[in-house]
Amino acid sequence: MSGGHGAVEGSNKRVALLISVLALFLAFSETLGKASQTEALGANVEASNLWAFFQARTIRMTVIRTADEAVALLPPGTSQEAIQARRADWAKTIARYDSEPSTGEGRKELSAKAKAAEERRDLSLLRYHHYELGSAAFQIGIVLASAEVITGITALVFAGGALGLAGAVLLGFGYLAPHALSFLH
Repeated sequence: MSGGHGAVEGSNKRVALLISVLALFLAFSETLGKASQTEALGANVEASNLWAFFQARTIRMTVIRTADEAVALLPPGTSQEAIQARRADWAKTIARYDSEPSTGEGRKELSAKAKAAEERRDLSLLRYHHYELGSAAFQIGIVLASAEVITGITALVFAGGALGLAGAVLLGFGYLAPHALSFLH
C-alpha cells in the first residue's frame, strides 16, 4: 500500500515542478508583455506629438505662403525692395519649416521621427500579442496540470506540458521574431 502512495507522491512532485516551471515562464511572459505594452503606449504618444508638431509646421507654412501671395497682389507703388526683402525672408522661413536638419524640427525630419515611433509602437504591439497568447497558454497549462493532481488523469499533465511548450514558443517568437507569426494578429 505504501508503494502506491509513494508513487502518487512522486507523481505529485513532478506535477508540482511542472506547475512551478509554467508559473516561472508565466511571470516572464507577463513582465515582457507589460514592458511591450508600455513601450507601445509611449511610442504612440511620441508619434502623436510628432505628427501634431508636423501639422503645426504645415499650418505655419500655409499662413506664410498665403501672406506671400497677398503681398504679391499689392498695388504698384508699394516699396518693391521692402516687399522683396519680406518675401525672401518668408521663403527662408518656409524652407526652414520644411526641412531643418540642425534641429530635427522640419516637416521632413518630424515625419521621419513620427514614422520611426510608429514602427516601434507596431513592433511592441506585435510582441505584446505574442506574450499575451503565451501567458494564456501558461495559465491554461497550470490549470490542467493542477487538475491532474485532483483527478489523477495523466493526460492532463501532458496537455498542460504541451501548452507550456506552446507558450514558450510564443514567448520566443515574441522576443526574437515577432513578425514571423503575423497570422496570430
